[in-house]
Amino acid sequence: MSLVFREALLAFRRAPLLSALSVTTIAFSLFVVGLFGLVAVNLEQALRQVAERVEIVAYLLPGTPVETVTMAVSDIATFPEVQSATYVSEDEALTRARTELVEFRDVLRELERNPLPASIELKLKPGFRDAEHVNDVAERLKGFGFVDDVRFGRDWVEKLDRLHQIAAAVGLVVGAAFAVVAIIIIGTTIRMAVLQRSREIAIMRLVGATDGFIRSPFLVQGAIKGMLGGLVAIALSYAAYALINRWLIQASFFSHQQALGIVGFGTLIGLLGSATSVGRHLRRV
Repeated sequence: MSLVFREALLAFRRAPLLSALSVTTIAFSLFVVGLFGLVAVNLEQALRQVAERVEIVAYLLPGTPVETVTMAVSDIATFPEVQSATYVSEDEALTRARTELVEFRDVLRELERNPLPASIELKLKPGFRDAEHVNDVAERLKGFGFVDDVRFGRDWVEKLDRLHQIAAAVGLVVGAAFAVVAIIIIGTTIRMAVLQRSREIAIMRLVGATDGFIRSPFLVQGAIKGMLGGLVAIALSYAAYALINRWLIQASFFSHQQALGIVGFGTLIGLLGSATSVGRHLRRV
């Protein structure tokens, strides 16, 4: 194993300019992916904050006994999607309206009777704030005989889902495109290295070296290039994040797991590029 690594590192010495070009190409390819990743991370965080405000309100029929509502709230709180269920009486609804609707405060004070219905307000658990689960919970609430109407902002919940899907699709397409570019570049450099060492490889075969033994240093070389490219991409992404954070808006950076994922992605790209190229070109040497 140490021989394989030594041979792989020697390749950097034999062609430093070509190796630097490979690492730089991977780095900038992954840097672009990283920039899109930063946008996706911050968009996801913003969407998560918006999703936390997803709320279902079940308005109750006038005259519904409090005891009935209390039992129902206990049942609703056991729904697997529900984080909390709160009963809001008619008086509490009016008090809240007077506090929040300042422009109508005088009108609300002069009311002879309270026009606002009692309600049950539901907050959903993370992972259940998409349109499908919200609709499902709303339909179950309508099954209670004392529920007059259920509101949850169907349109903006569905738009929130679409934004999640668009962000995921764009990230996948961009990542795949730049991964292909990096694989082609690495494959080209490995092919040149194989051709450069064709006489040496022929001699190794004469003394009994297997294709697996010959291939190993090239695979390790590609993986190292990919890993170095991933590390440089993370450094460039952090520099971009620092500038954005200082001069434009407060943003979030990758978690340790996400950063390691990008480095791992680079290593995998390097390995795939090497494997694709070396296997084909060894047969020609």
